[in-house]
Amino acid sequence: MLKNVAAVLLDGFTPFELGVLCEVFGTDRTDEGLPSYDFAVVAGEPGPLRSEAGFTLETPFDLERIKQADLIAVPAVRGDVARCESRQFPEPLLAALHDGIGRGARVLSVCTGAFILGAAGLLDGRRCTTHWRHAKDLARMFPAADVDPSVLYVDDDPVITSAGTAAGIDACLYLVRKEQGTRVANAIARRMVVPPHRDGGQAQFVERPVAELTADTLSDVIGWMEQHLDEQVSIAELATRAAMSARTFARRFVQETGTTPQRWLTGQRILLAQQLLEESDATVDVVAERSGFGNATALRHHFRAWRATTPYAYRRQFRDPAAPAAAAVTSPVVGS
Repeated sequence: MLKNVAAVLLDGFTPFELGVLCEVFGTDRTDEGLPSYDFAVVAGEPGPLRSEAGFTLETPFDLERIKQADLIAVPAVRGDVARCESRQFPEPLLAALHDGIGRGARVLSVCTGAFILGAAGLLDGRRCTTHWRHAKDLARMFPAADVDPSVLYVDDDPVITSAGTAAGIDACLYLVRKEQGTRVANAIARRMVVPPHRDGGQAQFVERPVAELTADTLSDVIGWMEQHLDEQVSIAELATRAAMSARTFARRFVQETGTTPQRWLTGQRILLAQQLLEESDATVDVVAERSGFGNATALRHHFRAWRATTPYAYRRQFRDPAAPAAAAVTSPVVGS
């Protein structure tokens, strides 16, 4: 269930990360046939709250509002505030986060919001992430957390953590896709003019060649790959299309996308399979063929590895609102 969302702010909050939550969950898109969310900005401590940019914000909602939320979202606070070990985050907020988890809500952090979750003990024994600049501090301050500094976001249900800035968008769209399907997530992404999906296991930052400023990017080849997901294609064939050696192509692809060609293809094929399962009555065999997996056995293998469920169970989830939500996990480490 994803209907009621509360974004909780503390003094020193960062405007962009708050804006991400407001844009994804606080914008009414019902005129486009998309679901609406009961969205509220909540003061996690007495206000007015001052942003990192210097302006102040007041909201009529206090921590009582969290009790209604299916999703409690915690945007970033200023880095020096988050990392300050003498900073005592408000106990009522930490207790409210615990209570939310206890009654079945999800908690999502953006960037340094992970430090608040750590203070609440919600990262203990969980894989998590934050902005790469703050990952060492997060791991040092909360040694029971399994901090992965290299990924965009981590879903260790019911806790989702994400890296800085745009990775918060990725995490939010991932959750929308998980709960409400490909069509809804893609439509929101289209309105926001952002990529509809970046795999959680993708690197937080990608290398850009410095010495080869005149070199062409791989955008044309990647565009071709997107239009031919149902075709079996080798790295050598893609390299030829890019007028590169296979080794140079593979290296350049990782530099430009943060992941390998094969992993990128598999992820895009999974997304296409999800869309076909949600929106068509095609058999699993046909879905497998159209999405480039070739046969149902291969589709089931990859679908379970990437989505921790079967194609049949995934389809039932979106065809039958009463069916239990399928489990979801982030993908393996980049390059695997």
